[in-house]
Amino acid sequence: MKALVVGSNGTIGKAVVELLEEKGIEVIGASRSTNPSLDITDSSGIEAFFEKAGEVDAIISAAGDAAFSFLDKVTDDDIQLSINSKLLGQVNLVRKGMNNLRPGGVFVITGGILAYSPMPQTSIIAMVNAGLEGFARAVALELTEGRRIVVVHPSWVAETAAKIGMDPAPWPDAKKTATAYLEAIEGTNNGEPVFVDGYEPKTK
Repeated sequence: MKALVVGSNGTIGKAVVELLEEKGIEVIGASRSTNPSLDITDSSGIEAFFEKAGEVDAIISAAGDAAFSFLDKVTDDDIQLSINSKLLGQVNLVRKGMNNLRPGGVFVITGGILAYSPMPQTSIIAMVNAGLEGFARAVALELTEGRRIVVVHPSWVAETAAKIGMDPAPWPDAKKTATAYLEAIEGTNNGEPVFVDGYEPKTK
């Protein structure tokens, strides 16, 4: 099995690469700093990358930036960053990668638990995450030859929480988070979200 991991140098991406390699999966890592590089905000660059990448069994995105801000402080640039990077960037990875995904293969994109459990300063991120889930549900109806698409909704990651001054204790580390991506690859979900085990959204 061969998997492309986009965002392979990020906190979650590195952990996903390590876990997949432990499982014997051949991994191609891609990011803005790899050679060849891949910037998901550049639609033509995505297309050029896939023209050279060849066929794979899984295309996994752990990439995309989005802005934290109170709504009355959100700027047009904040909104555009979030849409162009995390939302459209991943949408275009799927669009441009259609011909590179082998029959029976899977797209895995990254949303986030804030789509279900928002908090102050996350309105734009919650919007993008929810939009990615809606996109995956619709795309699942169009995929053929056993191909699937799954959106993983990770919670906060302990390493990231620590970097921004939050208490990391309640959250899974990147290694634990990566197991949700493996579940998405090995499972049968198509259009349905996957959550980190033990960190699913609370139901009322």
